[in-house]
Amino acid sequence: MTSRRRAVSAPKPRRTRSVCIGPLTIGGGAPIAVQSMTTTRTDDVKATLRQIRRLENAGCEIVRLAVPDEKAAAALPAIRDRTALPLVADIHFDYRLALAAIRAGFDKVRINPGNIGPRWKLHEVIAAAADAGVAVRIGVNAGSIEKRILKKHRRPTPAALVESLAACIEPFARLGFENLVLSAKTASVPDLIETCRTIARNWDYPQHLGLTEAGLPFEGAIRSAAALGVLLHEGIGDTIRISLAGDPVREVEAAWELLAALGRRRRGPVVIACPTCGRTGIDVVGLARRLKSRLRRETRPLKIAVMGCVVNGPGEAREADYGICGGRGKGVVFSRGRVVCTCRESELLPALLRVIRES
Repeated sequence: MTSRRRAVSAPKPRRTRSVCIGPLTIGGGAPIAVQSMTTTRTDDVKATLRQIRRLENAGCEIVRLAVPDEKAAAALPAIRDRTALPLVADIHFDYRLALAAIRAGFDKVRINPGNIGPRWKLHEVIAAAADAGVAVRIGVNAGSIEKRILKKHRRPTPAALVESLAACIEPFARLGFENLVLSAKTASVPDLIETCRTIARNWDYPQHLGLTEAGLPFEGAIRSAAALGVLLHEGIGDTIRISLAGDPVREVEAAWELLAALGRRRRGPVVIACPTCGRTGIDVVGLARRLKSRLRRETRPLKIAVMGCVVNGPGEAREADYGICGGRGKGVVFSRGRVVCTCRESELLPALLRVIRES
């Protein structure tokens, strides 16, 4: 007697409050927003704007900028005036920098209330944000938990992170400020998953997901996907950043790949390729790389396969919208499992691109 496997469907996203980040809405059932952070000196307006444009072209929907001092704060109006992308000011220690970002027209400020100082300073930020209609992200992380909480829990456990976050939310709730986004970050994958699950159970504010200090692009993308993939599959999370050391454009690309892999959002084509083996008859890796490069401006959510032999060809990749496979100097272009044309290996990529563009 054989048993039938039942298809496993992803849970529905948890319903959270809607929060506007400029023209963009997160939470409340809105699509999961992709964000990143500039790596330039914020006071270098030209360099920062160049990087913002690169991020926007890659699909970034929210950009965060570090505002470490008054010199950076003075540059914010010029940056705000020259981009329509939702902008977030990342603030630590000095509440006056948050006020400057709000005056400059930034759409959100990210603060950790635990390092802003006396409560009256936080109240000034809350009042200014409320008057301007600016959102606030409360961002706590494992490295900034209050000493009394850390002493109680002995290390930055998920419980310690949640307790710290609860203490940060309290003054906002008491003053009736609801335009909040929550985040609690750690470099531990299991701890992040447990922390974000607890936040989702306790509050209905939108949640920003991210694994802090994830590492270099290869390792960091894997660690981030391990954590964020679980949470997003469970319906937790309203906006994501995949933190990677290096070019922030890679963060945006990784975020879109993760959302596409989970079936949550698609932006442009997804190129799949067989892992290659002794049967491989064409340059799978080279063709896949050139294909991705040639399709950078394609916006349709296509699935395109590069398969190394007839075993993995149209049959195994029948769910792909388009694909190629081949061997011994020739190959075929196929669409949804059906062969469209046969040609020499050197003509495979041009033939595939022609079929895609003519469809």
